[in-house]
Amino acid sequence: MKHEKCTEKRKGCKKFKCINTNVILWRYFTVFAVGIILIVAVVCYSVLGNAFMSQQIRRVKEIGGELTEIVNDDKLPELVKISKVNEYALYDSVTVFIISEGGVILYPQMFVAPEKLGNITEEVKSNMPVWENNAVTEYSSGEGENKTFNYVSCVRYSNTRAKLLVRYPISPLADSIKQTQLYVILISLGVILVAFIISYSLAEKLSRPIRNLSQNVGKLAEGDFSVQFTSAEYAEVAKLSDALNYMRDEIKKSDDFQKELLANVTHDLKTPLTMIKAYASMIQEISGDNPEKRNKHLSVIIEESDRLTGLVNDILITSKIRSGLGQLNKKVFNLTEFLYGIIAKFGYLQETQGYKIMVDVDPNMYTLADEEKIGQVIYNLISNAVNYTGEDKTIYISLKYSAEDDRIKFAVRDTGKGIDEEEKKHIWERYYRSKDSHTRPVKGTGLGLNIVKIILNAHSFNFGVNSEEGKGSVFYVDFPAVSSVPEEPEETDK
Repeated sequence: MKHEKCTEKRKGCKKFKCINTNVILWRYFTVFAVGIILIVAVVCYSVLGNAFMSQQIRRVKEIGGELTEIVNDDKLPELVKISKVNEYALYDSVTVFIISEGGVILYPQMFVAPEKLGNITEEVKSNMPVWENNAVTEYSSGEGENKTFNYVSCVRYSNTRAKLLVRYPISPLADSIKQTQLYVILISLGVILVAFIISYSLAEKLSRPIRNLSQNVGKLAEGDFSVQFTSAEYAEVAKLSDALNYMRDEIKKSDDFQKELLANVTHDLKTPLTMIKAYASMIQEISGDNPEKRNKHLSVIIEESDRLTGLVNDILITSKIRSGLGQLNKKVFNLTEFLYGIIAKFGYLQETQGYKIMVDVDPNMYTLADEEKIGQVIYNLISNAVNYTGEDKTIYISLKYSAEDDRIKFAVRDTGKGIDEEEKKHIWERYYRSKDSHTRPVKGTGLGLNIVKIILNAHSFNFGVNSEEGKGSVFYVDFPAVSSVPEEPEETDK
């Protein structure tokens, strides 16, 4: 059997492509985290590297332009010009040359290696062969570690036509960018690993309560009502846990009630059946020719048959209502006369067992409801009062009109032991019977008050119980008060 269950589970998962919740969460978290990290890494690797290089080249151009203005300014002394050129060279990491048209280095006035001087003058000459006022050119030179960016402009230095060369080494900057990009790659890999671990841990944490719920549901399905659905720190799972705990309690209660019902019904069915069989045998063997004894025995058989009929009817009514087959057939009827008719059914208790039914009823009060089902309600409430009233065997029934809220107030009061607060929570439940022992002249199955609750809820009538221990209980129902003749809808002009 266990193997068949496992096979069914595997078939179901294959059909619907079931995937573990933990795997799904981990997959989504990982993809999300890796996607963000890769985006950041690409931006850092490409966009930021190129942007930094462009920024440095732009700065070199700005320096070249500013130095061009300084060198061309005739008002500035030569020493001031040299000082500012030296300042830029010192603080902005650029090399500055001023070269005459003939290829002579006018600045800096220091020793420069002939091969280097030749390379510099040849570069400038090849990239700017002719001197033109305010002319500017830019170019890159060198390879690998010697690669530089060059800015050349035409200037006048000491009344001499010359060319201003600003050189900026690109290789160190490129190396720094590459090193930074390498760090970005390593950091990204590390962050991806951390994200992988964190996402797995988070997915595990999120899915653990769901797995626990699933395991406990399986135990509950096998009939283990001791399982506890623990509320998690997540609101949705906590609500689900509370709902499952409530469902477990209701299933357990229903299971207990059904077991109790089975025991009660078995006992209640067995007793009258035994009596019917015994008295039928007595009629057959003893009293068949004695009319007096025969009639007495037959009356017992009839009474026990009535008990069986009432028991079966209660079970059928409850089953019918629970399955939703009972539909309300509302109509206007005289509630006062209807109540007297039901009270008359308990006359035999007054005649044979000394019960007293005290009635306080207003005349000719009409209501709108399902007459048959309201009859069940009133009968069950009176039966309950008869079963639980005190030693005086007195039941008080009232039916009074309340002008304040235009309702008909029906109440049944007994003089029994009353109902404590804890028991009040359960008296409307199926198959519930009071924990106190009582003489029950009206036999029942514990379904009566549950039937009352279902019918009155269907009518949306207000009902309840007021009770004080030692002073009895009052069950009440509020009926709508209506005219004796139903109001016909007004005709409207078409």
